[in-house]
Amino acid sequence: MLNDIKLENILFLDIETIPQYQVYKNLDETTRILWDKKSKFIAKEEQSSEEVYERAGIYSEFGKIICISVGYIYKEQGEIFFKIKSYYGDNEKNLLSDFNQMINQFEKNNDRLLCAHNGKEFDFPYIARRTLINGLKLPKLLDIAGKKPWEIKHLDTMELWKFGDYKNYTSLELLTNIFNIPTPKDDINGSEVAKVYYEEKNIERIVKYCEKDVLAVAQLILSYKGQNLIQEKNIISGI
Repeated sequence: MLNDIKLENILFLDIETIPQYQVYKNLDETTRILWDKKSKFIAKEEQSSEEVYERAGIYSEFGKIICISVGYIYKEQGEIFFKIKSYYGDNEKNLLSDFNQMINQFEKNNDRLLCAHNGKEFDFPYIARRTLINGLKLPKLLDIAGKKPWEIKHLDTMELWKFGDYKNYTSLELLTNIFNIPTPKDDINGSEVAKVYYEEKNIERIVKYCEKDVLAVAQLILSYKGQNLIQEKNIISGI
């Protein structure tokens, strides 16, 4: 199936998320109680709910999106190019509104797909949930309720790598290594995003990291299809 998909019809994406509050003690009483309940399922025996609050960003009910980076492939004079754009900032509702308007425009061609690494388990549902929480309307490509599996236009590079094997999680970092793709984890990793945002107040650093992940996902799809990687000179960011 993958070989039948046109690269130009894929919108690659990645998101960066953080806990809604910098520290546990800043939670309002109701949210704190609910987090305490949630944390029982993720904390080790010796850990308190406060100690595991740094992981709150991976849960859409307790986290928020600060960056969505997207990219697409196009060909010109026989060469492959990749354009990247990021939606980011402190105002989650604004960045989601802008992102959702963009993918509604992108989706007007019925052959279009979204692609992310572990996107079906994380990126796509996270964006959808935070969209609803912010009082926004779901874009068509994320409104999957009642659709049959083959009607959902989502690609997932981790799922593709499983080949039907559902036992293992394979990281993007591992896959880029085995396919000799430049690592997107050469500066920070996902566990450091909240610290960079809240303590360093350096969202531009986070955006660069997110954009590297998007490029890595695109390079991975090219590797799966047995095609040459995108050359650095053909990567255009800030569109």
